[in-house]
Amino acid sequence: MSGSIETKTLPSGAKIPAVGLGVFQSEPGAETYNAVLSALKLGYRHIDTAEYYENEADVGRAVKDSGIPREEIFVTSKLFIQSWGYEKALQKTKESNEKLGLGYIDLYLLHAPGDADTR
Repeated sequence: MSGSIETKTLPSGAKIPAVGLGVFQSEPGAETYNAVLSALKLGYRHIDTAEYYENEADVGRAVKDSGIPREEIFVTSKLFIQSWGYEKALQKTKESNEKLGLGYIDLYLLHAPGDADTR
């Protein structure tokens, strides 16, 4: 990617890149790791993963191995609907953070919040 990617400022003051790489349907392991590492080398600074994709550890490893300072990369992950509710959400958030191994997650979302069965 040439030039810099536009960012949007969230209410918290954090800046989220407007373009990112999503790793849905990216096979856990080398496929995800290589895709994330390549995207970061090309200039991407936003990576979107989820508990459901089972590739958070690969995302974290690629971010660490990229050589790019952590604070320059925006990482989003998501909580799947079976884990909604305070106690489950707290546990799954901790698990996602541990799998990523990056110290923190920039944005943690509810996966599929419009699902009719969970409203």
